[in-house]
Amino acid sequence: MVFRSGFCSLVGRPNAGKSTLTNALVGSKIVITSDKPQTTRHAVRGIVTRDDAQLVLVDTPGLHRPRTLLGERLNDVVRSTLAEVDVVGFCVPANERLGPGDRYIAAELAALRAPVVAVVTKTDVASKRQVAEQLLAVTGLGDEHGGFADVVPVSAVAGDQIDLLAGVLAGHLPEGPLLYPDDVTTDNDTESRIAELVREAALEGVHDELPHSIAVTIDEIRRRESGLQEVFATIHLERDSQKGIVIGFKGSRLKHIGTTARRGVEALLGEKVHLALHVAVEREWQRDPKKLDRLGF
Repeated sequence: MVFRSGFCSLVGRPNAGKSTLTNALVGSKIVITSDKPQTTRHAVRGIVTRDDAQLVLVDTPGLHRPRTLLGERLNDVVRSTLAEVDVVGFCVPANERLGPGDRYIAAELAALRAPVVAVVTKTDVASKRQVAEQLLAVTGLGDEHGGFADVVPVSAVAGDQIDLLAGVLAGHLPEGPLLYPDDVTTDNDTESRIAELVREAALEGVHDELPHSIAVTIDEIRRRESGLQEVFATIHLERDSQKGIVIGFKGSRLKHIGTTARRGVEALLGEKVHLALHVAVEREWQRDPKKLDRLGF
């Protein structure tokens, strides 16, 4: 039997379902999800190991027209990733008409050497007619740029056609050996995953520009003499006015963020955790090169 291995990048405009799809393909939560655009800020690797292939998924930030230095750097992450992968999954939601963002990305992908598989996502929230119309529209979009290698409708939430999609993507990989041990699902380090879980909890329920202004760093992870694991994290914002929103009345919102994030961190580490959160203001960090570097962008 031929064994294939290689890298696949999932791309699409913001909020196209890339992160939820990554988690569904891997079979565990390795990427945070949110209905806020630009939730993903790093190229996150998820590893799918099958009997016939190992597919290394790279979930990237959504390609968009940047308004800040952070936005420019996120686009750079996407483009550098796309230049190195073996196959691309272009995600387009089934319940939204094709827009300028989709056409912009399709044009960018046309210049790649890697085959492009169009993935019509979120079929669970679209009618059968919507799905059929979107499949036709996506196929037509591909024809304008030389054609997509395959077009596959999926629902990451319902699990519909996830295994089929994994097989289709794996079929475009070159022959090769295992790239990671077969029991590994991600190569992201623990600190990064904890920071993302805190950011995911902080994103819940916020509006307007605030999601883009939230960054999280891990200050320290240590173990008490009692054996309890302690995690100290800082939530970074851009303005003093945002601090009150995140902290909430008498600290109620910050407490909720901590409780929600702690559950995810405990599931990740497999043990009880004390999570201590601090809120700090890094003025206009999205536009400051030195602050972006310090925050890991």
